[in-house]
Amino acid sequence: MQFIETGIQDLWEIEPVIHQDQRGYFLESFQLEKLQSIGVQGTFVQDNLSYSLKGVLRGLHFQKSPHQQGKLVSVTIGKVLDVVVDLRKSSPTFGNHYSCILDAERHNILYVPGGMAHGFLALENTLFVYKCTDFYHKESERGILWNDPDLAINWGAFNPIVSEKDAQLPSLKEVMEKM
Repeated sequence: MQFIETGIQDLWEIEPVIHQDQRGYFLESFQLEKLQSIGVQGTFVQDNLSYSLKGVLRGLHFQKSPHQQGKLVSVTIGKVLDVVVDLRKSSPTFGNHYSCILDAERHNILYVPGGMAHGFLALENTLFVYKCTDFYHKESERGILWNDPDLAINWGAFNPIVSEKDAQLPSLKEVMEKM
């Protein structure tokens, strides 16, 4: 596995080693010791799958403390524009975002530590996989408006399909006032 720094502390893009031949391919999508070597802590306790049609935007979601979730995210079918926003008040990159393309052909993975909001735009019909360090906790669920002008996230030229719930999320400023 190759670990690529993103410019946001503890947020890593991961390129697995792919062993491919005429039969297909093999790769490690999760290897605890290698993740621990870059400082990933916690135990992964829940896996989630979501299927999204091209143009669906999900996010920006997070769980507030004490139920923050670290996430290992990837796609097994399709391609997404994946976006993470640093919500850690003590972080030098607080309020900054990182985006990358997660692609089923590249098999790249993103490690998102707790304390960050996460979302994605399906660029193709996509099966998205989440490995989480805490269980879903409805009372801790929060979100930030995907098109908050203060975040200035470039989602591309899409007119995304957004759930009613996500379309009504507050801005980053409004969220931080309540935390």
